[in-house]
Amino acid sequence: MSFSIHGISVTRGIAIGRAVLVASSLVDVTHYFIAPEQVEAEIARLRAARNAVVEELQRMQADLPRDLPPELGAMLDVHLMLLQDEALTSEIRRWITERLYNAEWALASQLEVLIRQFDEMDDPYLRERKADLEQVVERVLRHLKGGPAPIAAPAPRAGRQQELGLGDIDVPLVLVAHDLSPADMLQFRKSVFAGFVTDVGGKTSHTAIVARSMDIPAVVGARSASHLVRQDDWVIIDGDAGVMIVDPSPIILAEYGFKQRQGELERGRLARLKHTPAVTLDGQRIELLANIEQPGDTAAALAAGAVGVGLFRTEFLFMGRQGKLPDEQEQYDAYRAAVEGMHGLPVTIRSIDIGADKPLDDRRPDSHLNPALGLRAIRWSLAEPVMFLTQLRAILRAAAHGQVQLLIPMLAHASEIRQTFELIERARAQLDQRGQTHGPVKVGAMIEIPAAALSLRLFLRHFDFLSIGTNDLIQYTLAIDRTDESVAHLYDQLHPAVLRLLADTLAEGARQGKPVSVCGEMAGDTSMTRLLLGLGLRSFSMHPSQILAVKQEILRADATKLAPWAQAVLDSDEPAALLAP
Repeated sequence: MSFSIHGISVTRGIAIGRAVLVASSLVDVTHYFIAPEQVEAEIARLRAARNAVVEELQRMQADLPRDLPPELGAMLDVHLMLLQDEALTSEIRRWITERLYNAEWALASQLEVLIRQFDEMDDPYLRERKADLEQVVERVLRHLKGGPAPIAAPAPRAGRQQELGLGDIDVPLVLVAHDLSPADMLQFRKSVFAGFVTDVGGKTSHTAIVARSMDIPAVVGARSASHLVRQDDWVIIDGDAGVMIVDPSPIILAEYGFKQRQGELERGRLARLKHTPAVTLDGQRIELLANIEQPGDTAAALAAGAVGVGLFRTEFLFMGRQGKLPDEQEQYDAYRAAVEGMHGLPVTIRSIDIGADKPLDDRRPDSHLNPALGLRAIRWSLAEPVMFLTQLRAILRAAAHGQVQLLIPMLAHASEIRQTFELIERARAQLDQRGQTHGPVKVGAMIEIPAAALSLRLFLRHFDFLSIGTNDLIQYTLAIDRTDESVAHLYDQLHPAVLRLLADTLAEGARQGKPVSVCGEMAGDTSMTRLLLGLGLRSFSMHPSQILAVKQEILRADATKLAPWAQAVLDSDEPAALLAP
């Protein structure tokens, strides 16, 4: 009997195939105390398991096909970095040495400590990075227990295939799991799989990132999907609606088969737009930039036709290191790789957006009742000038290899602006004293706090450009905690106050001749493209997988004709009702 499971859509499109169930990510952990004389042997057992996982992932890296999306290779790099982080493993050894825990218990205990830290983070992208840690720990635990790989492919059920009218064709696979790690996905690279469904995750989880990079329909946050779906069930993923249909009837299958063919034709048309300039019908040239998290993401940006990087999030270099921050050389290498990866196109590097709501480790015992309003982003950087100067020097050095822009997050006060520029100049002076080469950088500010959006003249006196972070701007304007499900429905990108702040920022930037871009989720939302064009936006920054669909909307739009309609939307008490002109 057919039934539907609802979740969160992360990639549009239709996928039809047989369900491949991935074993639960939870590994039973045996807890027991060891004798003091067993400590060294237990640490050696832990080290052997860790080394086995490192070798396993390195073999996967060596076997990566050339046509593999770069996101998967980059995610394996993150997993290897976590495994080889001595600061992390030293904490696990401490549980063994001081508490006399067995290796599995010590590993699980440290995981619980780190998960609590990730759960306190405000940024949804960073909060969901805890999945990487969980997946790495799971693989080590399986090696400690001598367990099997977590995925097993089912044998085909020919009878049901014939019943659905699919004949003897090769049928794609759909992965259904509590969660999926990059390594799990690689194990199925040579199989035919059409999409993902997971119980957990959000729009910024790694499963979602990989699905977008592969242009594969995916639904995450489907809660109990892995418990309700049976191995080898026929399923349909409707990525447009965020729904999975289990055991569809022949009529439903035929309907979605038609939708799937239409979607394939549409993707083919979009691919032909890669080299088409993003110009509106009335001749307005639009800049389409990519948001990236790691240097390896530049390949996907170029493949989508991005004309630069509008946001390089640097947080991944700092996370999960137990207080051992990346040094200047490590950061410089990463930033340089991104700059060189874009082959002369501009790269905007955002200074670290981390702090009290995104703790690096458990050194801070403070309890933050509202971490989104705490010591984060530029506030944290200014409170830790040695760390900030290290990052600034690395960015300035990378600027010698191409066009680099520096973006400062979470600014609100004139004093913060003054201190930021003083530290930038100090970083330059330090490099000059060393005799190290560095390059020029344009400096911009994130507009993500209402106070900043209401102080635009102050900001534009100091900064070369502005970038609107719509995710935080909406959260702070509406006093909505995006992590609180009880009020998440009030998170409204079309709220009149949000649109007014957005429009005023774009207008003031245009008056003063300063570029303004949007780098939040709104930029990649095709339902918002025409409105943003009508409000005057000329620079969009988004995930590479969203660029071609947004470009298509731009090519069909007349920005001049959209302006009066956009003003009517802006003046309305209920903008959503007018969104379609």
